This record gives sequence, structure tokens and C-alpha cells, in this order.
Amino acid sequence: MRKTIIYRKNEYYHIYNRGVDKRIIFTDKFDLQRFYQSMEEFNSVEPIGSIFENRFNLKNRKESLGGATPKYGKLVEIVAYCLNPNHYHLILTSLVEGGISEYMRRLNSGYTTYFNQRYKRTGSLFGGTFKSVYINSDSYLRFLSVYVNLNFEVHQKFQNVKDKKLFHKSSWDEYIKVKIIKGKRGEENQVINNKNDICDKSMISSHFDSVDQYKKFALESLKDIKAKRYKDSEVIKKTFETSKGF
Repeated sequence: MRKTIIYRKNEYYHIYNRGVDKRIIFTDKFDLQRFYQSMEEFNSVEPIGSIFENRFNLKNRKESLGGATPKYGKLVEIVAYCLNPNHYHLILTSLVEGGISEYMRRLNSGYTTYFNQRYKRTGSLFGGTFKSVYINSDSYLRFLSVYVNLNFEVHQKFQNVKDKKLFHKSSWDEYIKVKIIKGKRGEENQVINNKNDICDKSMISSHFDSVDQYKKFALESLKDIKAKRYKDSEVIKKTFETSKGF
């Protein structure tokens, strides 16, 4: 029996899942884009129905309000994400009571409906309920941001740039393009997100003085992750328990 997890507001969790029977869940760039779109549009306290309904309603609102689109509160804050062919990783924090559970219900259900319609199949797409691990420290959060952002490098699944673009999408690009304004003595660095970013990177990037510093930390951590992954390290074992393939 699955233990009920209470996702407390303003606490961070590593969320992950894979295709049932380890099947492929993102077959091309269109699937990746659909899931990414779902990540953004389903992140609303007010239910949106389907993505099609949401786009239709947004269009009507813009027309009736002279182009202004009302902004509803978000269920979760997305810190990092990675979409690989047969699984995904997210780092989330809940902004409202029950935010993570509701967000993941919408995300998995909505994408499964899309996938089954596109590929003329029925049944479950994901391997049961999503998995989650509580992130209990800032250092662990920074470490996991690297694991998630560079997950495709951890698995070494892609041999060339073309394959990465077709079968993988992550928040790594958001992190290496973020603007960090160094704070005065005693103040935290200010992180300026780009207009189209969906991640709140401040909890990670504010600990670094520059993008290059984070990149150096990430690449050094990646070496350790790769080494420990093949030695059944306690860190990886704690994070992914017995779910091989993540």
C-alpha cells in the first residue's frame, strides 16, 4: 500500500515517473512540446479543463478585455525539469494546500489523454502513481538541480545534438541563460528570469555569483553523480530507491 505523502507548502520535492513497462512516452519533439505546454497551462489554481478549452477561453478573454489576460495563482513553483524518452524528473514546491498532488494529477492525466488519442491506444501510460522524495536541505536541492538539469548526460542516452533536441528537453538552458545580479554584502543575489521561462531558479541561482559559477558547480557535480551512479552510492540510492532506469 502506498504511503500517503503530505506535500507541505514551501517545501521542495523531487517528483519522477516513467512509462508503464519502461515504454517510450515522448516519441518526438511534438510530444515533448505537448508535455511542456501541459506543465505550464495546468499550473493554475483555477481548473482550465483541457488545453484546447483553455486556449479557446484565453482567446475570448483577450478579445473581451482588450488583450489583457487575467493571471490566476499557480499550484506549484517549478524549480527544474527534465523530459527523457521514457521518463521525466521535476523539482516542485507547492504554493497552495494540495498543490503538488493536484498539479501532477492534471499533468499525467492530460498528457495520457493526448498520447492515447494521438497513437490510438488505451490504458495507462505511466508506471503507476508518480514517485516523490522530500528534499531536506539547500545543499541537497542544489545537487538535485544538477541531476535534473543534466539528467540526459547522467544516462548518456544521446550521442549527438540532433538527438538531444528531438528526444530530450530540460531546464538546463534556463539556468545557463539566467541573469544574476550580485547582491550587496549581507544580501542575497537577485535572479532575473527570462520572459518565457517556466522555472523559478532563484532558490538555486541566488547561491552563485554568476552563471559560470553555477555551470562549474554543475559539471563538477555531474562527474561525481556519474561515478556514484555505478557504485550504488547512498545519495543516488536515497533519491531513487529501487526504481532502476531513473
